[in-house]
Amino acid sequence: MIAPSILSADFANLARDVAAVRGADWLHVDVMDNHFVPNLTLGAPVVASIKKATDIPLDCHLMIEDPARWAPQYAEIGAKNVTFHAEAADNPLAVAKDIRAAGAGAGLAIKPGTALDPYLDVLSGFDTVLIMSVEPGFGGQKFLPDVLDKVRRLRALKDKGELTVLIEIDGGINRQTIQAAAEAGVDCFVAGSAVYGAEDPEKAVESLRELARLTP
Repeated sequence: MIAPSILSADFANLARDVAAVRGADWLHVDVMDNHFVPNLTLGAPVVASIKKATDIPLDCHLMIEDPARWAPQYAEIGAKNVTFHAEAADNPLAVAKDIRAAGAGAGLAIKPGTALDPYLDVLSGFDTVLIMSVEPGFGGQKFLPDVLDKVRRLRALKDKGELTVLIEIDGGINRQTIQAAAEAGVDCFVAGSAVYGAEDPEKAVESLRELARLTP
């Protein structure tokens, strides 16, 4: 699965850029509050407008404080998947339950420096786990290959039937890095600059998908 990140789109022409990735599986929408991360992007009203402008399922990545308060409304808007950060939640399972009750899949995001082990026991309550391969907050950063160890652990648990989560990765995914991520076991690849920095974003999506499929 390829999920173009609109963080790299032209916000002045957002509807145009959303339409430019028609072949995408999900549309990745980064919500930042300038507290959990040092950047401010968009919120629920803009996400609601995006939902009206596309049939591509929305994958909302909440880089915010207090997800227990804010996350369910993104599900109510109609997002397919709502992901919040493990580091921002006191009770991740409770937040996931509320997101699911509001009609969306629930995802748990984990920063590069955050250990996976403390969260393995709660992942059965989630639909997606998002492994960050850059520090969250800004697009265009360099891929951190060390995080692939987390992906390999998750893939091994999936292969054993101990987990059923979709494994997603976000940060620095492009033509040079996607095959290593796919080989490690990623299911869904978030790509910003690699898609919206291309002359033809729709072709860039298909090119990335093909590269991921070529991985043994």
